[in-house]
Amino acid sequence: MERALKELPLAGNGGSLQVTRPPAVSVVCPSAVESTFPAPSYKLSDKVATRAAYGTALAKLGAVNPRVVALDGDTKNSTFAETFMKAHPQRYFESFIAEQNMVGAAVGLAACGKIPFVSTFAAFLTRAFDHIRMAAISGVTIKYAGSHCGVSIGEDGPSQMGLEDLAMMRVVPHSTVLYPSDAVSAERLVAAAAALPGTTYIRTSRPATPILYANTEEFPVGGSKVLRSSENDCLTVVAAGVTLHEALAAHETLKAAGLNVRVLDAYSVKPIDAEGILRAATQTRNTILVVEDHYSDGGLGDAVLNAVAAYGVRVHKMAVTDVPRSGKPEELLEAYGISARRIVEKVKSL
Repeated sequence: MERALKELPLAGNGGSLQVTRPPAVSVVCPSAVESTFPAPSYKLSDKVATRAAYGTALAKLGAVNPRVVALDGDTKNSTFAETFMKAHPQRYFESFIAEQNMVGAAVGLAACGKIPFVSTFAAFLTRAFDHIRMAAISGVTIKYAGSHCGVSIGEDGPSQMGLEDLAMMRVVPHSTVLYPSDAVSAERLVAAAAALPGTTYIRTSRPATPILYANTEEFPVGGSKVLRSSENDCLTVVAAGVTLHEALAAHETLKAAGLNVRVLDAYSVKPIDAEGILRAATQTRNTILVVEDHYSDGGLGDAVLNAVAAYGVRVHKMAVTDVPRSGKPEELLEAYGISARRIVEKVKSL
């Protein structure tokens, strides 16, 4: 090193270079973050997109933890990272359409002791996968938020639809993958993500969806929520995000027809709630139907299969199986087989 330093063009003949190292990153206790995080404040009559709740939660998080920083790839008005930018402009880093650079910058910020949240359309994170992978191999702690997932984004078309993001992020070693279905769960999971080590991915949706939970509800990582159940359920429908709302609508139609189904919110895709899903399956004729706005390989359906395959549970998957087209969200959910009506048909056929 001494030989190398002598060759550097330092200012003046007697110049010297001071080599400093970043401060050690302290471990953040989950309770320390979540105990100071302001509770969500939604009404059950509200309809809010989880991407909007992500921005709200991130701004709140920035107020209680000065180490939180945000980076976005020129999509801040769509991912709602702009909410953080307006509240904490000195800690927001506009990365423009350069997703690899954005993740590289997040690695540097994390190495300096910051807690970086990286956001863009889920489809665009695929461009940065090499950097995401290397950050994980290096043991760096970064939170990623991918918005505009699935065919439910509607008219923007397939180039903008994140349909492979769950598979991509599940495969990252020691990663955590979270998929909120309403604004309350989105805020709670953003707060939880701040304290998690390694790679954490939060999947957010474009459409505004109804509030499902009370503001006091807790969402432990690795858990799930049973939203509808009875003593004579014929199967369990497992879903998250937009398709959870489709499953709830299907439940009402099926109930009116004399068929009861259990509906489970798998908001934690990795780690998956294997115990909770298996318990639901054993109480519903060992039959599970997974519905997701994602390609059929590598997503929530495969996560559920991994959890219960050894126990003789029958798992059926409803997912996007073709390259989608542009259209209205409700048209695309129907066309690609994951709408409430399609769920009703599938349950009846089973």
